[in-house]
Amino acid sequence: MNGEPVFCCSDRQYRAERFLEVCLLLLLYRDAGYGYGLLEQLALFGFNADTLNMSTLYRTLRKLESRSLVTSAWEDGGPGPRRRVYLITENGRQDLDQWIEVLLARKQRIETVITEYQMRKNTE
Repeated sequence: MNGEPVFCCSDRQYRAERFLEVCLLLLLYRDAGYGYGLLEQLALFGFNADTLNMSTLYRTLRKLESRSLVTSAWEDGGPGPRRRVYLITENGRQDLDQWIEVLLARKQRIETVITEYQMRKNTE
């Protein structure tokens, strides 16, 4: 053993792409953003440079843009290089609203499982 916990589901590939989309929409709902700034803000949701690289981030942003959930435009950064700034669209806001409803329902189901487990565990 290397000291790291072994989980029963660790052999399954976890796809965080959809969760990344929701997180990006939420960040853009708060304010316009650009690649590196968004990458830093994604730490709030558990993403970091080890779990997410810039190519994945930009690919996801382009995908959101192709689905009309975000728009982008080049912005002069003053003395620095130009950067692409992303904004959420009305479609993106509606998609985010729907995702939050889905996540709330999933949260309730997860809380039910955890509560049931804790009740059983406490009666042992």
